[in-house]
Amino acid sequence: PKRGEKARLANLAVHNGENELKNILASHSAEMNLLRRLQKKLKMSQLPARIECFDNSNISGTEPVAAMVVFENARAQKDLYRKYRIKTVSEHDDYAYMDEVLKRRFGRGDHSKPYPDLLMVDGGKGQLNIAMAVVRDLGLGGQFDVVGIAKKDARKGEKRDKIFKPGRANPLSFGREGDLLLFLQRVRDEAHRFAVNFHRRRRAK
Repeated sequence: PKRGEKARLANLAVHNGENELKNILASHSAEMNLLRRLQKKLKMSQLPARIECFDNSNISGTEPVAAMVVFENARAQKDLYRKYRIKTVSEHDDYAYMDEVLKRRFGRGDHSKPYPDLLMVDGGKGQLNIAMAVVRDLGLGGQFDVVGIAKKDARKGEKRDKIFKPGRANPLSFGREGDLLLFLQRVRDEAHRFAVNFHRRRRAK
């Protein structure tokens, strides 16, 4: 249309489309910038384009389950999430739960691919050590980076959650790059939400 109401609507559609494209490009640029800064902060060899995070959920060892969430290019990919019922651990043991689930996720050879660029486990040094032991046992050293994320201990005066890396005694300091820590917390919180919801459904059944 060249004039009249139809022309006005066509021009409005083009204008809205251009604005939306600008927003999409700006958002993508911001996400890529965040991932590049995260790569540098964690000293990763590759961009953390695919992040997988695992969390367990149970009440005193009853109906233990675990969940995996996947973020690609800093966005949750809910169709890639996975739920796990703990099958081989009879007693309440969070470390054993994590060991089982990670072996089920990564212990199928080529069928386990694609691997994440960054594997996150909810917990401190203990959970991280379990994850590193599984990686070594499966011969996957160097395939991806691994970190543990632990909640702050307010009783000790801690103000931020903590990110642990293998071979490092103290948690990473994020300083002015607190947005990177907030992003990792968001990934962990999504894993926790997914695991808890799955556990509630199991208990209800």
